[in-house]
Amino acid sequence: MSNENKSVETLNGAEPAVAKHPVQQITTKTDSREILANARRDIDRYNLRDYFIVDVDSHHVEFDSWAEILEHLENPVLRHNAKEMVRDWPRAKQLVYSNHPVGLTFQDVFGRIPHQADLAEDVPPSDEHRDLTLIRRAMDSMGIAMQVVFPQPMLELGLHPEPDIATGLTFAYNRWFTRTILPRDKRIKALLCLPFHDPEASMQTIREFSDTPGVIGFMITSQRHTGVHKNIYMPIYRALEERGLPLAFHAGPTWGDTMTSTMNRFLAVHSMSFVTCNMTHMANWIVNGLPERLPKLNVIWIESGLAWVPFMMQRLDHEYLMRQSDAPLLKRLPSEYMQEMYYTSQPMEYTNMDLLQSTLKAIHAETQLMYASDWPHWDFDVPARIAALPFLSEQAKRNILGETARRIFRL
Repeated sequence: MSNENKSVETLNGAEPAVAKHPVQQITTKTDSREILANARRDIDRYNLRDYFIVDVDSHHVEFDSWAEILEHLENPVLRHNAKEMVRDWPRAKQLVYSNHPVGLTFQDVFGRIPHQADLAEDVPPSDEHRDLTLIRRAMDSMGIAMQVVFPQPMLELGLHPEPDIATGLTFAYNRWFTRTILPRDKRIKALLCLPFHDPEASMQTIREFSDTPGVIGFMITSQRHTGVHKNIYMPIYRALEERGLPLAFHAGPTWGDTMTSTMNRFLAVHSMSFVTCNMTHMANWIVNGLPERLPKLNVIWIESGLAWVPFMMQRLDHEYLMRQSDAPLLKRLPSEYMQEMYYTSQPMEYTNMDLLQSTLKAIHAETQLMYASDWPHWDFDVPARIAALPFLSEQAKRNILGETARRIFRL
């Protein structure tokens, strides 16, 4: 893989510049390059051409390609039934077998934040897959050298009521993405989803895809009711550790847990559920001594923001010092293990800059934090969000924006 951080002009040569409008109205059909016009301006404003920028968390809307993905279902019965459902109920073709919860449709605030509801921007017919064109538009607009692309609605698969369907969909998506999108552009990378509810299927996923070009690690969707510390998962972690592949926990929202089900506004659900799912897995991971059992496994916590991490450090340290017998495998304070884990920046809570500075200091951001855009979600962060922080050194900015990702993903 190349270490060269090519210029935006070089990367953007395939398509003409998008027309600019005096007043921008963002709809489901607004061109990504127009939405990201300010990000393109920031490339020169913050000298971002001189940075190697890796976006460790972005998304595409796999439902737009759902019929293609369903064709990769290995089980002939599931594949046949999917085709029948699409034929008899065409309006459901983007929902077949999915676990997309109704409450999450509230994200567009009843039409006031429409872009994420449907990526309907114009893409001229060509031999290039539509998803690939959209990914490239975003990368080029933000000056990104490499981008890790995740599915979006499939982040809810950990709560799917039928495990066999969840397993089938996971394999179908992974095979579709590694065959259709990943080989077409070496700048696109993947942390492929593990069917974590099925340890043997997870091991099969690692065996099948770990040597695939562009696959730089694997991911567990964090919205699931699973104790990640259980011994049945140790072969999965050991296999990743032996291969030098990171394990990521990608957060997501849910309105269905006992806690969030009491909430009446999506704002509250979004604020809390993205964080608490990773907090739960983090607590189990540390208290049960997994950092000691798997010292060479790099663990990444994605899309939970950062404000929760110092809280967890203080809380776990406080409890551990009073009840060390509950965590006999630990040789150090929980916070010390947390400072050796990796975090992605989005959404970076920046309403109080003093608190943000303290947070980045607590997590050793210069070596442990990696930039993430979370594009095309409505709360995405452009690279300038990092570059503009006044309290970061030049080297810290370079590390966060790409050099740390280069190191742990061996880019």
